[in-house]
Amino acid sequence: MDNLNKTGKKQIALNIISGNEKSNKHKGFGAGSIDLNSVSPIIIDGGEAKIDIGAMHAKSKVERGIKFSANKEDVPNGRQVWLVWVAVDRTPEGQLYGGATACEMLIDTEAKRGWKILADHVNKLDYAIKRRIMLDELGPVEKQALRTLLITHNEDWWNRSSSELKSALEG
Repeated sequence: MDNLNKTGKKQIALNIISGNEKSNKHKGFGAGSIDLNSVSPIIIDGGEAKIDIGAMHAKSKVERGIKFSANKEDVPNGRQVWLVWVAVDRTPEGQLYGGATACEMLIDTEAKRGWKILADHVNKLDYAIKRRIMLDELGPVEKQALRTLLITHNEDWWNRSSSELKSALEG
């Protein structure tokens, strides 16, 4: 896929699994470590979904400059923002979207305050890596935004994806 957009700038792309078979084995040094090469974070804010690699380290565009609390009441005027972890699988037929999980955040940009449960974000990342589909908490607008982004990014991957993912993102 060509990663240049209309302005000639490089677009952010979903990561794909490394073609290096040795990196995909779970033996020896690094055994039990998490391989993030097949996972990409997507931020859904205001009904728009965008790939934001900064979210991998809690530094997405919406998270920068925000002081987070684990107490929801600390962010009474926060808007709902979703972080969706999407894992890409490689099969003999080609790549596909293998796992997808959603994590909620509240962001009050003006007050520079936010709410999220970091443990939930880490657990959902792990579930996406394990190829689980957990998108029930998303509303219809967010589901449509995510569906549109996934199809637009790579329709072939979407077409090869599970019926579970497709039905989870139906309107």
